[in-house]
Amino acid sequence: MFISKKNFFLCLALALMLALVACSGDNTSGDESSDTNDDSSTGEETAADNEPFTFSYFNGSTTLPNINSRETTIGAMFEEELNTTVDMEYITGDLNTRIGTMVASGQYPDVIEPNEAIDALLDAEAFIPLNDLIDEYAPDLKALYEPYLDAMTHEDGNIYYIPMGADQGFIPPANQDQGAFWIQREVLREFDYPEITTLDEYFDLIEAYAEKYPEIDGASTIGYTALTYDWRFFALSNVPNHLAGYPNDGGVWVDMDTHEAEIYADKEETRRYLEKLNEINAKGLFDREAFVANYDEYLAKISSGRLLGFFDYGWQANVAMNVHRQDGDHYKEYMGLPIVFDEDITDQYLDPPAFVTNRGVGITTSADNPERIMEFFNHIAKEETQKLVMWGIEGETYEVDEDGMYYRTPEQITMTEDEDWRQDFGFAYFEWYWPRGGGVFSDGNAWEPRRQPAVVQETYNDVDREFLDAYGLETFTQIFAEPEDRPWYPTWSANIEQGSDPEIFEQRLEDIQRDFFPRLVLSDPSEFDGIWEDYVARVNELDVEGYEAFFTEVVKSRVEAFEGE
Repeated sequence: MFISKKNFFLCLALALMLALVACSGDNTSGDESSDTNDDSSTGEETAADNEPFTFSYFNGSTTLPNINSRETTIGAMFEEELNTTVDMEYITGDLNTRIGTMVASGQYPDVIEPNEAIDALLDAEAFIPLNDLIDEYAPDLKALYEPYLDAMTHEDGNIYYIPMGADQGFIPPANQDQGAFWIQREVLREFDYPEITTLDEYFDLIEAYAEKYPEIDGASTIGYTALTYDWRFFALSNVPNHLAGYPNDGGVWVDMDTHEAEIYADKEETRRYLEKLNEINAKGLFDREAFVANYDEYLAKISSGRLLGFFDYGWQANVAMNVHRQDGDHYKEYMGLPIVFDEDITDQYLDPPAFVTNRGVGITTSADNPERIMEFFNHIAKEETQKLVMWGIEGETYEVDEDGMYYRTPEQITMTEDEDWRQDFGFAYFEWYWPRGGGVFSDGNAWEPRRQPAVVQETYNDVDREFLDAYGLETFTQIFAEPEDRPWYPTWSANIEQGSDPEIFEQRLEDIQRDFFPRLVLSDPSEFDGIWEDYVARVNELDVEGYEAFFTEVVKSRVEAFEGE
C-alpha cells in the first residue's frame, strides 16, 4: 500500500506518542502498586484529571426548583474541585406514578433518591451494586459509614443505596423537627401561656380562641387541619401512636419489656383520636378540605396565618412555618407541644438515636459513568465537605471562636434562614438527600448548626424568649421528654420486599384507612360508632398476626445484634 511522505511522518509521530503514553502508563502503575494503601490517591485526583462531567439526579422526597448544581455557590465549588455538575430534578405530582413510569420504560436518571418508592426500584433492579465502587472510589464515604455498612447490606451481600444520617455521636435538637402538636403562638399568648398536656386541653384552647376570633386577617379561622396527601398520609395515621406515648415506629408500637410489636390501627387509641376529630368537626373546627388538599395546599394553610393547630413532623412543615418567621410575624409562628391522651403518659416525640436503612440515594443502571458519580459521593462524604454543606464558608456563613467552636452572628443567622438565599447558596440542595453524617464532628462541633448551643441561643429573638421564659425553657425541645433507648428504632426502616406479605398488608391497611378515616372524621357524631365497627372488621380481615410477627422478629433481631456488640 502506498503511503505519502506527509502521512508517513504523521503516522510516525502518532506511534511515538502512543509509545510515550504506554511508558507513562507503566510508570504510573508501578507508582500506584508501591503505595496501594494510600486512600488519598483515589477519588478526587482521578476526577480532577477527567473531562467535564454532568449526571442527572431525581429527588422524590421534597419540592425545590429544578436546577443545575453550578447555579449554587456550593455546586460551583464542586465543579471547580471535581469538574462535575449535577442536573437536579425534584418531584411534582404523585411519586409512585413517576417512579412507575421510570420502571415501565427502564430509563432512569443517573441517581435517584426515591423516598418510599425505593422498594419499587429495588424490585425492578434499577440500582446497581455499590460495594466495589465504594471500595475503589470512596474511602471517605466508607469511613463515614463504617459502623453502618452491615446494616446497609442486603441479603444478597450488596449495598444498593446510601442512606442519610450516619451519626457520629448524638446531640438532641434545640427546636423540634420531629412530631408534635403545633399551636399558633398567638393562641398561647391570648390565654396567658397555659400549660397544656392532654388532647382535650389542646382542643379546648383552640375552640376558645376560635370562638373569640372567628376571623383572622379578614379570613375564616381554621381550628385544626391534617396532612393526608399521597405518601404523607402517615401524618394522620401515626398520631394515635404518639398520643399513647410511643415514638414514630411506623404502623406498630413495641412493648419495652417483651419487644412484641403490635398494630394500633384498630386499637382504642386510634378510636379516641378519630372520635375527637369527629367532635371538633361537628363544632366547625376541623378543616373539611383536609382529605382532598394536596401538600402545597396544606402548606399554604399553615403559612396563611389563620390556622390555629395541626399535627405534623417539623421537617415536613417547616418550610411553611418559617414563612411567618421570615415575615417577622412571630406570634403567627407555631410552638410544638408534646400532647398525650392522659396526664400520666410520658411523651416520646423526640426520636432516639437511629439509623434509617430503607431510604437513601442510589446509582441506577442508566448511569454511564458510575465511577465519577461515586467520586462525587465520596467528596460530599469528606468531613470538610460535610462542614461546607452544613455550615458553609468560614467568615461568610459562620465564625470560629478561640476554642475552635463554630458560631454564627445574628446577621449570618438571618441570612442562612432565608429560603431563597439557602437555595442560591446550595444548603437547600445539599444538606440532605446525599451521603450525610450527623451528630458531632471530630473537632467537637455539632454536625448541624441548629444543634450548636451558641447558634441556637443567637437564633432566638425577643418573642422566642418570651415563650421560653413563660414555660421555663432554654430551648423549645426541653418541653418534650427525653427519648428512651430503643435499639430497634425505627421499625419502619425494616427492608420489606416488594410484593411480600408485610408490604401487601401495609398497602391494604392504608387503602382501608383512606376509605374510612374521612367518614369517621366528617360524619355525623351519631354515625361514628357504626362506621368504626365496620372499619375494625375490615382491618381484622387482614393478616394482622402475620404482620405483627414480622415486626416482632425485626425488633428482636435488632435487639440481639445491639446486645451482641
